[in-house]
Amino acid sequence: MPETPEVPEGTRAVLDGNEINRALTRIAHEVLERTKGGEHITLLGIPSRGVPLAERLARRIERVEDLSVPHGSLDITMYRDDLHLAPARALGRTEIPASGLDDRVVVLVDDVLFSGRTVRAALDALGDLGRPRAVQLAVLVDRGHRELPIRADYVGKNLPTSLRESVTVLLDETDGQDAVLLGPSKPRSGTASPADTQEGDA
Repeated sequence: MPETPEVPEGTRAVLDGNEINRALTRIAHEVLERTKGGEHITLLGIPSRGVPLAERLARRIERVEDLSVPHGSLDITMYRDDLHLAPARALGRTEIPASGLDDRVVVLVDDVLFSGRTVRAALDALGDLGRPRAVQLAVLVDRGHRELPIRADYVGKNLPTSLRESVTVLLDETDGQDAVLLGPSKPRSGTASPADTQEGDA
């Protein structure tokens, strides 16, 4: 039976756990096809939910190709361009695999692609850590409304949204269930526009 996510009032589920699993499996196969077997890839999740998504993708690729896929996390907090607009943020963890990043195909993994500013910050952070052969982007959801010329190479679901809507990704590792929820935006204090209100914008 399909999973039925628990959703708050006024919010609807646009992806359930089974659909998320299928989307990640498809992305894993697309990564392998585009990188010709994935021998030189490294997956880096952007905290917080990009990290478990990167781990899931690594496991799927390993099952298909029977190879070990280096994966880790890339904290971009200090590279964000909105630090002066938002309350102080807790630093996440940056964990780079022992194989490093030089001459690797680095696939950044995040839950939601929105303005593109988180991805820009991740590219800046990568520049301080090594020189990858190439950098690609995998996201579970692309909700549109880009503010920078950034696009994802791999997308689980394209989800047209209004700026007055919020997209929330729930994962079993962090939230106890898998779901993507769409609901009204929740403005933070001190922010000026709906575009600044989304949690975990990429």
